[in-house]
Amino acid sequence: MVQFIYTVKDSKGQTITDAIEAADQESLIEQLQKQGYFILNIQEKTGEQETSGNQKEQKAKSKKTNFTHGGVTLEDLLTFSRQLATMLESGVTLMRSFDVIVSQVESKKFFMVLEKVKKDVEQGSSLSESLGKHPKVFNQFWVSLIEVGEASGTMPMILEKLAFYLEQQAAFTSTVISAIVYPAILFVVASGAIAFFAFFVGPRFEEIFKSLGTPLPALTVALLTIFKFIQRKFFVLLGILGAILLAIWKYNQTKQGRLNIEKLLFNLPIVGRVLKLIVVERFASQMAILIESGVPILQSLDITERLVANKTCEIIVGNIKNGVREGELLVAPMIKSDFFPPMAIQMIMVGEETGELSKMLKHVSKFYQTNVETFMKRFGTMIEPLMLVFMGGAIGVIVIAMFLPLFNLTAGGVK
Repeated sequence: MVQFIYTVKDSKGQTITDAIEAADQESLIEQLQKQGYFILNIQEKTGEQETSGNQKEQKAKSKKTNFTHGGVTLEDLLTFSRQLATMLESGVTLMRSFDVIVSQVESKKFFMVLEKVKKDVEQGSSLSESLGKHPKVFNQFWVSLIEVGEASGTMPMILEKLAFYLEQQAAFTSTVISAIVYPAILFVVASGAIAFFAFFVGPRFEEIFKSLGTPLPALTVALLTIFKFIQRKFFVLLGILGAILLAIWKYNQTKQGRLNIEKLLFNLPIVGRVLKLIVVERFASQMAILIESGVPILQSLDITERLVANKTCEIIVGNIKNGVREGELLVAPMIKSDFFPPMAIQMIMVGEETGELSKMLKHVSKFYQTNVETFMKRFGTMIEPLMLVFMGGAIGVIVIAMFLPLFNLTAGGVK
């Protein structure tokens, strides 16, 4: 028999540290898990030399310097949740799991956050409390799910669900962004080409035309006039554009301003419907995982209200929360809001009636996610040729306008 020192948390969140004899670490882990404990750390009691060695190893890990980026990305959070779930499921203690994960983190900021979280847990704080001290990295969504995992002893399962949710959101975000990036690049290239002609090519041709002393076609005169205006008023135009964007940003920071801007966006043809579906998908996916993980419905609504990232939907979710608190079903305030699509309302109604709300919310999320992804792919397919036509047309007009006087001069000389 070997003597071990273990640190665990019980279902009430109390930290327990004790010494016990067991045949090996695996059997001790199994024994503690059967008693409903969440294992933080287990160490074999072997003397000062190994303890010193462990301290040196942890100190060396804290000096990790080979980072690939500074901020915390969705990929960092996904990797963390997936690794922690796998290690805890395999019976590895929380502290040992953190040691391994921290040593592999590629983000400098995330490394520093996890080091602080690990230190807080070592000092007796729960994992949910420790994560809650870093709201910019681990929001209330994370904290609530981890809290449920700690209380129910299902931390690996909760982390797996969290990882699956993050994977879905990452793939969804990637699809939306990829459909926008290429047209945006084409637009920037076209704008750059026009600016190049306006500042460098246009003035050269203007000098040539003046030296020739021939009358210029209307198209060439109009284009050279536009180029002159851009050259003379470039910084003024830049300032006006900056002021407009700043005013919109400031207006968007106010509650009423943001509501008005969202209303304008939602009323846009085609695009407005897609933007609304993105918000509905976010609401459904967040509510699905929270309810499925065991978070009470009122708390789930409270978390979603803060994280839905849309002021219009935030107010509606607040109304839903107040209605549920007064004994109403979810769908009653949803119908009054006139925001949610009829299909979403019908499926959520069925979920409430059958007791399968989380399952139905998952279906709603998946349906609208697929709907948006299909639209974005079609949008990308349609907009790319249109941007190419715009780019080619703009540059083509400029080239024709610049060379048209020379063609006319040549034609006149031939006659």
